[in-house]
Amino acid sequence: MKPRIAIFGAGAVGGYAGAHMVQAGEDVTFIDAWPEHVEAMRAGGLRITHLRDVPEFTVPVRALHLTEVQGLAKQAPVDILFLCMKSYDTAWATMMMKQYLSPGGFVVSLQNCINEETIAGIVGWGRTLGAIASSITVELVGPGHVRRAAGKGGAAHTVFRVGEVHGRVTDRAREVARLVGLSDSARVTENLWGERWSKLVTNAMANGLSACTGLISRDILLDDALRHFTARLGSEAIRTGQALGYALEEIHHLDPEIIARAGEGDPEARRAYDEHRLAEARRPGGGAHRPSMGQDMVKGRRTEIEFLNGFVVEKAREVGVATPANAALTEIVRKVERGELAPDPRHIKALRLN
Repeated sequence: MKPRIAIFGAGAVGGYAGAHMVQAGEDVTFIDAWPEHVEAMRAGGLRITHLRDVPEFTVPVRALHLTEVQGLAKQAPVDILFLCMKSYDTAWATMMMKQYLSPGGFVVSLQNCINEETIAGIVGWGRTLGAIASSITVELVGPGHVRRAAGKGGAAHTVFRVGEVHGRVTDRAREVARLVGLSDSARVTENLWGERWSKLVTNAMANGLSACTGLISRDILLDDALRHFTARLGSEAIRTGQALGYALEEIHHLDPEIIARAGEGDPEARRAYDEHRLAEARRPGGGAHRPSMGQDMVKGRRTEIEFLNGFVVEKAREVGVATPANAALTEIVRKVERGELAPDPRHIKALRLN
């Protein structure tokens, strides 16, 4: 029998992955907090578009507003819960859905930040898996419509990495990889925590900068001062991850050590970093998207800054690593979020931390 799947948070990543599952005939229920989005999905389905190379499609979907979740009590229990909410919504969303899990049901954190410990504190480590969506560049652009600012990653880049918290390869991890792999390339990893921290570094280098400057990725990378600041942010986060004992994976298709040394001012590493990131920005369509935290700021939503750069600062303090760039960015984003500052690249350039 097909597993009964629930996707809590039918936004960019959840909507994108889930729509492909529905298209393949999987049993999926979408749950979301945005009434207009739920109504649009019910009325016209979920539409998926890409910047290039991929035909758009629309699938009819079963969608619930979160106030209707109690209706799940009258249905078969959920076997796989994909949690795709913002990090600050992780605890209550997991608590809400715990009672609707089947005896063998489990929760998959398909989120930007590191939330497995929070989930496990509610449902237990044995019912917690992690999944990373790498360089997926998706956005919920309107009710019932998810757009990807790229084509498929495919063989050129493995988008989804699924892992057990204990690092072993299991049948259920393979099943989750199969499900997310319906939308793009996927694999099971034995290094969930290294993958998680590497993804955190990637996000820490881009999300907060977009949020506080108002710029898209390309414009950040083409500005020398901002690009060098991304390396500084990445360097601090990489050194923190290494001090915590994580085996880091490639970040922006670069060896983490190159980014770390570039951020520390090594001339050779900085040249390699600049060459690579500028090539990314100058390719057709490269960087023509707004990172998720930049999207949140534009939409007036709460950001995840304390779960990204703020989390780096917190963990770095535990292992004695200095993170002045991440700490400064965290505070600037909070001020922009509160309306004390308007988004502007000068907030970063004035720091003179490069």
